[in-house]
Amino acid sequence: MKRSKVSNNVIRRLPRYLRKLDELTEAGISRISSSDMGQQLGLTPSQIRQDLSCFGGFGQQGYGYSVPALREQIAAILGMDRGYRAILIGVGNIGHALIDNFCFSDWGVTLSAAFDVKSELIGSSLNGTAIYSMDELERYLEENPVDIAVLTVPKDAALPVTERLIAAGIDAIWNFTNIELTGPDSDVLVENIHFSDSLLSLSYYISERRDEQQTK
Repeated sequence: MKRSKVSNNVIRRLPRYLRKLDELTEAGISRISSSDMGQQLGLTPSQIRQDLSCFGGFGQQGYGYSVPALREQIAAILGMDRGYRAILIGVGNIGHALIDNFCFSDWGVTLSAAFDVKSELIGSSLNGTAIYSMDELERYLEENPVDIAVLTVPKDAALPVTERLIAAGIDAIWNFTNIELTGPDSDVLVENIHFSDSLLSLSYYISERRDEQQTK
């Protein structure tokens, strides 16, 4: 599978394609053109074709894309068929919500354990996920295959916990701590999630629209 020199913008659009293909599958649609898909996603047909061409040939001229086949191919590109395993650290409000409401397995990831410092949580389970003491983190990582750490600890714990994860050899961090982590001096992949970014972007576009309306 071709992966070289794929831009971050292309990678960010792939999950959008996947969600759209899931919607089409649920609606009983088995084939779609790049024109129809682009219209539904607010993208140009050429943009979709260019994005997919980064990974090889998909679809047929005059036929379009097979929805199940394209869905399977994009899922493979995104690594959903590789059986990645994750742990979650910090069973506070965000961590609790993720365990309780976000279905990791739908996206090809198994959430195998959670960790916290609160004694009342340790030894219990949430939605089938066992909660361990932070004191057991390194031992667990040594004894179990883990690819991703989901970080939902308070801000002041983010860096110390990250250092422990890096030292333990974790491959990737999904970071919800609202601190920008870059994995300094390591090869750890970090995806920083800031809810405020989306809200402020929306606020900007509202302001832009209203400013334009006032000048008319």
